Order: sequence, then C-alpha cells, then structure tokens
Amino acid sequence: MRLTLHTDYALRTLIYLGIHTDRLTSIREVAQAYGISENHLIKIIHRLGQGGFVETIRGRNGGLRLGRPAAQILIGDVVRYTEEDMGLVACMQPPHPEGLNRKGCILSDVCRLRGVLHEALDLFISVLDRYTLADVITDRERRLLGNAVSA
Repeated sequence: MRLTLHTDYALRTLIYLGIHTDRLTSIREVAQAYGISENHLIKIIHRLGQGGFVETIRGRNGGLRLGRPAAQILIGDVVRYTEEDMGLVACMQPPHPEGLNRKGCILSDVCRLRGVLHEALDLFISVLDRYTLADVITDRERRLLGNAVSA
C-alpha cells in the first residue's frame, strides 16, 4: 500500500502545526518549509479544516493552527480521512458514485485473497491508530522546523 501525496502533505502540515502551537502559521510558511506548492496545500488544508484537524482563521491577522491538541489527533484518523480509496485491489474499492459498473472479478464470491488483504489493511490502520500526532513529533523535527519564520 502506498499513501497518496495528499495524505503525505496532510500529515506533514499537521506535524508543522503541532510544532508551532504557540502561534498561527500561514500556508506559505508550511509550503516553504516542505517545498510544497501553495496551491496544492490550499486544497489539503481546506480538507483538513472540514475534518476538524485544522482551524483556519481568516483576515489580516489570520492563519492556521491545529483544530485540537496533537495528543488527540490519531494518525489513523488522518489517513482514513484523507485517503479516498483504501481498497488495495479493485474488488475492495467502494462502488462508483455514479453507479457505473466495474468489471468484477470472477472469483469474488469465493476469493480468500480479498479476506487476507482486508485483514492486512485492518492491521495497518490499527497500528496507525496507536499513535497520535504528538507521538510522531520528534525533537529533531522540532529543531528542523522550529526555526521557520512566519511569512
């Protein structure tokens, strides 16, 4: 399984905000710290805001901050929220929203592999659920990202 860039950038953004809890940060600041496109980051932050992971404050003195304490943000929750499709193979993907038929697997009624893959995915997520954002912010990250100057 490979997480999307959307999820990767979402997690990086949350780590950055988790380091800078003493002030508001800007999208530009986060983008510059990681070398990420601001336009791409805007979409990600909007989605994180909808999920309550990030609070956005508009206006001249606005900015971003965590929507709740880092110790209350489970990594598994972020991954589940930002990954649109957790299906490891086609038969595990959710039905198409427009009701379009996908060509199904002829083994779907008797397939044991799908069950094994479901179990593996469940274990993957259960490991992520054991860690909070606070757990993954290390002293090294604090040193590397803590020196950023607000834009």
